[in-house]
Amino acid sequence: QVQLVESGGGLVQPGGSLRLSCAASGVTFSINVMGWYRQAPGKQRELVATVTSGGIGIINYADSVKGRFTISRDNAKNTVYLQMNSLKPEDTAVYYCNANNGKSAYDIARGHRYLEVWGQGTLVTVSP
Repeated sequence: QVQLVESGGGLVQPGGSLRLSCAASGVTFSINVMGWYRQAPGKQRELVATVTSGGIGIINYADSVKGRFTISRDNAKNTVYLQMNSLKPEDTAVYYCNANNGKSAYDIARGHRYLEVWGQGTLVTVSP
């Protein structure tokens, strides 16, 4: 059974820190990218950070979290982490883990399939 298991969410005061973890199991495709997305109430899901699995890992952050959040991965464990520091109320959201095979639009146009799996989400609430 393919699943992503997330943990680490909760309630924290502004300025505080949390660390999210996401472990993949039963995934039948080659995971090339893992990352975090979030969805605040009434808003669309947005990218937070992603990291590739190959080499040193190419990292991408949303501008709103640069300098505060750090993504890291353990390829051997198919696990990705998100260290969140200096949290703000606007960081309040459900955080979702994503794992995919990293196929681009270019690859898809040439017949490759884009495969991905999502976690169930973990709630992060930043409030006094």
